Amino acid sequence: MTDFQNVLPTLAAALNDRGYEKLTPVQLSVLNDAPQNADLLVSAQTGSGKTVAFGLALAPTLLGEDDTFGAPGAPVALAIAPTRELALQVKEELTWLYDKAKAVTASCVGGMDPRAERRHLTSGVHIVVGTPGRLRDHIERRALDLSQIKAIVLDEADEMLDMGFREDLEFILGSAPDSRRTLMFSATVSRPIAELAKRFQNDAVRLSTINTKEQHGDIQYIAHPVAPKDRENAIINVLRLHESEKSIVFCSTREAVNRLTSRLANRGFAIVSLSGELSQEQRSSSLQAMKDGRARVCVATDVAARGIDLPNLDLVIHADLPTGKEPLLHRSGRTGRAGRKGTCVLMVPFPRRRQAIRLLSMARIDAKWVGAPTADEIRAKDRERLLSDPVLSAPVEDEEATVIKELAEQYSAEQLAAAFVKLRQAKLPSPEEIGELGSEQLSGNDVGSRHGRSAEISGKFEDGIWFSLSVGHKHRADPRWLLPMICKAGNVTKRDVGAIKIYQGVSYFEISGKLGESFAGTVKKEGTGEKNVNISRLDVKPGELPTAPKEEFTPRGGPKGRGRRGDAPDYESMGREDRMRGPRRGPKNFSAGEGKPPARAKKRRRFEDDDAPATHPAYEPMDPKAVARDFDGDKPPRSSKPKEARADGPRKFKGAKAGPKSGKPKKGGKPSRSERKSAKASS
Repeated sequence: MTDFQNVLPTLAAALNDRGYEKLTPVQLSVLNDAPQNADLLVSAQTGSGKTVAFGLALAPTLLGEDDTFGAPGAPVALAIAPTRELALQVKEELTWLYDKAKAVTASCVGGMDPRAERRHLTSGVHIVVGTPGRLRDHIERRALDLSQIKAIVLDEADEMLDMGFREDLEFILGSAPDSRRTLMFSATVSRPIAELAKRFQNDAVRLSTINTKEQHGDIQYIAHPVAPKDRENAIINVLRLHESEKSIVFCSTREAVNRLTSRLANRGFAIVSLSGELSQEQRSSSLQAMKDGRARVCVATDVAARGIDLPNLDLVIHADLPTGKEPLLHRSGRTGRAGRKGTCVLMVPFPRRRQAIRLLSMARIDAKWVGAPTADEIRAKDRERLLSDPVLSAPVEDEEATVIKELAEQYSAEQLAAAFVKLRQAKLPSPEEIGELGSEQLSGNDVGSRHGRSAEISGKFEDGIWFSLSVGHKHRADPRWLLPMICKAGNVTKRDVGAIKIYQGVSYFEISGKLGESFAGTVKKEGTGEKNVNISRLDVKPGELPTAPKEEFTPRGGPKGRGRRGDAPDYESMGREDRMRGPRRGPKNFSAGEGKPPARAKKRRRFEDDDAPATHPAYEPMDPKAVARDFDGDKPPRSSKPKEARADGPRKFKGAKAGPKSGKPKKGGKPSRSERKSAKASS
């Protein structure tokens, strides 16, 4: 039995029953580094035992010289948490910690029946734990009486402010007595936290157990560069390689959670999901399944990134990269808790390597960059686990002896061993095949050139390897289409692609020499992913430029075309805007070879004057008789006199009958407006 100093006897007994051998740094700090009744502003790493820490810190204020609580009535302590899961977990922790002190605890969280919560509060409680919105609702409805409150705890205060609960927190703190103690626990003390502490705390003691220069010593970080199409397969292989008792996989959206949950369930994993779209009952059921061991993998959004404590959770996988330093640390903090070792794995798609490196640098994390586990590595690990399985050395039980004897009489040792292996493998999901990677892709240090998009398209490599693509101008090939296809087909990034040259029926492109061999192997094995599009390696030494292909140019304008296309445009010499617009037509190469168009039949053109250029063979001075013949045969051209000088009056519209006006309507038709006016005037 461990003797815990400065801890009340009833709480020390609860710690011993729980299996505690020593206290964590943050728990020792709140007991030894501050006066018993002082307000506290505490910073500590996630997973460091903060809930037990503030439970121990509250005991002298709540119990005084007594060992147990009196009859329940109005609550004397209030703990506020940002999420439902964290609030329910805090309630569970305080329940066992104060169990021998005969404390009555209650929870008030969104998603639960408020009427049941009000009945519980009315019957009397000592400690209330809840979320800001639901607590404020009970206070406004006068179901929660804060007049007897001796202490208030804000757990994950920075997260509550980020989630927009500032107004609710100020309302709750303003409704409590001024004589209360206020304890704030926050991963970081930002300016809003400092302002809140200054307003609602009295000379708070600042405590911190965070070492900003060192990463969490109990968590090993691994980064797996993968092709985007291999990401889910890599997650399956990581789960199979580690075979952790409990694992959690973080996704960025609810849709991603649903998709990955279905994929892993189909592969045979015992899995549950956790996201904001689930009801509180479903979320509680998922967490309970993980705690009971009925499920081994939880796929969740960031709703599970804070405060969730699952025992024996040894593996955290970031299926989608976190959005910043804080989400990364809080996600990863679900493992390596209370002195237990854990592993954190980041799945890094090739296009997001730079973002992953920047994220790890901001969090001061040194990760190991290795390729995702392959199927062969997993099979080797399975054999290792099989040979070291404790069941092989376990003593034979009496009730098993009869069956073992019968099996040994009917089957040979080899048959029994084969049956044992098959039964064991049948329970395990099969590993997935992962594309091979080059040394450049496995490195977390060199992620390519820092130049802009122009360098990405037309840059050259000293040891570049050239490939041929079976599409060209006649297939409407364009760098904006070719570049993503090349990257996807060979599992490379755009910075690994050098020059792109597009010809009439084929295109050439360059790959960095460090990735050329792996690119060729990947394309040969998996193809391009596009129908009737093939990639092959050119017979060119690394660093040399390939010669333009000898092509049969397609004439323009059909069989009587007047020329052919010139050489392929040189994208290296073009500016960025020209490359983005795609290829442009080059100068015409006329068959005459003298820069002049071929002879054509002369065509006479009509001009209003005699200013046509006489020097060009296509034009001649206008001949009035020729013009007349061109228009009306032997008839003379129409008069060019002004309209008012014509004898027959203004020119009629097409279809109007020539001749003098008549006041009578035409037969079989409706009289026109002018005819109606003329008839009216004559009458």
